[in-house]
Amino acid sequence: MKNNISALDAKYEAQKIAFAPVVFQVAKVLRDKGVLSYLRKQKNKGANIATLSEDLGISEYGLRVLLEMALSAEIVECKEEEIYLLSKIGYFLEADKLTKVNMDFINDVCYKGLFHLGEAIDKGTPAGLKELGEWPTIYEGLSELEDHVRESWFGFDHYYSDDSFPEALPIIFKHKPKTLLDVGGNTGKFSIKCCDYNTDVAVTIVDLPGQINLATRNIEMHELSSRISYFPLNMLRPDKPFPAADAIWMSQFLDCFSETEIISILKHAVASMKADSKLFIMETFWDNQNYPAATFSLAATSVYFTAMANGNSKMYGKNRFINLIEKSGLQVVEETFPIGVSHTILTCKLG
Repeated sequence: MKNNISALDAKYEAQKIAFAPVVFQVAKVLRDKGVLSYLRKQKNKGANIATLSEDLGISEYGLRVLLEMALSAEIVECKEEEIYLLSKIGYFLEADKLTKVNMDFINDVCYKGLFHLGEAIDKGTPAGLKELGEWPTIYEGLSELEDHVRESWFGFDHYYSDDSFPEALPIIFKHKPKTLLDVGGNTGKFSIKCCDYNTDVAVTIVDLPGQINLATRNIEMHELSSRISYFPLNMLRPDKPFPAADAIWMSQFLDCFSETEIISILKHAVASMKADSKLFIMETFWDNQNYPAATFSLAATSVYFTAMANGNSKMYGKNRFINLIEKSGLQVVEETFPIGVSHTILTCKLG
């Protein structure tokens, strides 16, 4: 925001923040109850309260409360005789996949837990996670989350990575690896993509046992059990070295750890690497983005890590992250941006 904003405008912006949870819930209810979709279909015609109430089965009182707030939040517009139309902001709340993924993630995974943000800051632990379950970090509990919560978590995680895979694969396979470690392999999506892209590569997924159980089902469904193997490991308490491999892939993985832990994990990888091995890191750096919406979303994601995920990690700045890589005994030999929605791939070798 510009520094020359008037005091009156600044006070108005402050009220938007003070009432932000109200606006969020109003927008979500309007979306979930089909009001935004209905108005979108009406285009420039719009609809009045009575029509919306009759067609959607929502009381006129409820609609009036919701739409008056939505009008102030510029989610809808209103012309004579209480005819409501969808605004551009309302359109993106209704139709934009990125906005839907983010809203579902915040509502289902983070909303209640964010109440404990101050405690998380004080203790350095994910104090809000208790709203979902009793685990040290969210990663140990992913396989046990309620279905709708897990669906929103994976929807958020996969949205930011899946579109990147087609651009990432040529970067990895131009080095012609025969063996690849997929560290933090999650549900096995990337490992499957690797096997589809290159018929010779053998992949090993390195992840927590609970995550490997989820991945195993996907691998079996794709009939790739002969080419994809598993290596259960808790990266915070590694009890065995990585298997040797030509390439190591870490996508949206290291941002799940503190700076000290990142160096430790990378040193663990370094111990298994050969002189010609490559380590590929794909991350969304908050200060390496083309659009303000991406920077804003990544800053918000850091708060999720603090309150819900582990209490000590965040979305990192690029130069600060490269410094961690160099401290681990690696050097960045290639940087590729943009990849997918907002990613950077750092290709590393032994320093």
